[in-house]
Amino acid sequence: MLTRKDLDGLEDKVLASYAMKSRYSKGRNHSENEHLYRSVYQRDRDRIIHSAAFRRLEYKTQVFVYHEGDYYRTRLTHTLEVSQIARTISKNLQLNEDLTEAVSLVHDVGHTPFGHAVEAVLDEFMKEEGGFNHNIHGLRVVDTLESRYPNFKGLNLSWETREGILKHNPTKLNNDSFPQEFNQNEQPTLEVQVMDVADEIAYNNHDLDDGIKSGMITESQLKQISIWNLAGKKVRDKYTNLDKELRIYLVIRNLINWQVTDLIKNTFKNIKKFKITSFGDVKECDVRLAVFSKEVGDLRKELSAFLYTNLYYHWRVLRMSDKATRFVKKMFTVYYNNPDLLPPVFKKEVKKGEKKIKRVICDYIAGMTDRYALEDYKRLFTPYEKV
Repeated sequence: MLTRKDLDGLEDKVLASYAMKSRYSKGRNHSENEHLYRSVYQRDRDRIIHSAAFRRLEYKTQVFVYHEGDYYRTRLTHTLEVSQIARTISKNLQLNEDLTEAVSLVHDVGHTPFGHAVEAVLDEFMKEEGGFNHNIHGLRVVDTLESRYPNFKGLNLSWETREGILKHNPTKLNNDSFPQEFNQNEQPTLEVQVMDVADEIAYNNHDLDDGIKSGMITESQLKQISIWNLAGKKVRDKYTNLDKELRIYLVIRNLINWQVTDLIKNTFKNIKKFKITSFGDVKECDVRLAVFSKEVGDLRKELSAFLYTNLYYHWRVLRMSDKATRFVKKMFTVYYNNPDLLPPVFKKEVKKGEKKIKRVICDYIAGMTDRYALEDYKRLFTPYEKV
């Protein structure tokens, strides 16, 4: 039988010196006795999975709104794919797989319904209150908005998992709203860096799959893309007489494997190049270590640009995004002009201070699933809809 102390001892034996080991965690904001049989990051993972915010990802848009079909990825299935890819990379680099998994599962809980279009709407409404960013909001979700324990708000996750929510994307955040307990100029752990690139691998490739399935992307268009042609050639050289669906599946699987392999090799190469021997070295390094080789990185840029133009800016996607921004703007305005229309749990927060009105409304809308947002809109604006 393995206790938590045994698990900590195993980490010392199995994990690399630059991995983030559980016993070096900076701990939690609220003091708790750690679990007898689970490590710090295993416990984080379990708390995330049981949270309401995690469950809501099932009906939040990745690219396609849920009612467009059961096949397409949602934020939840995307999250699971990220976790699977990130754990594979983490294990091969001898990193802390439990921390990698925890950050993978929680990284998107701050996303709004209907994707980035609604995030931009909320950011505009909140510009005088620090704006809206899904990373910062994700931290707010796990620190404040989730209610699971009698002695404190939030999930009380470890410092490292919380840092991962904030820093999993290398884009610099607004200094005014960046939580002071984290150093924006310091790199996150390698586990977080790996998860961040796994996120890119997952969405590039599953968006390809969904785009082809939807008919928004065609194989003839993809013949312009070098990385698609190279992966396709490997499949054709190995198999003949495959039906179209299976061939596309194998090409995408080949693409994922190629990128994962390249990332593992190049990250390990960087670890040696920069003489990384501890997790402290990782955080103090001037650059991120978990990156693709130049060859694969350049090939991926071409694919990303293609998806940006042909899928994310496809007229059908833009039409839904535009529709979502219009009705979210209307909902926000109605609630701001009459906060008494908010559900009791949110109205109670408004009563605590008038300056919080916009933030409370923002929390309410950001937490909605696509389906709930559509239904709430109908309750507000459709005369014959029950309220």
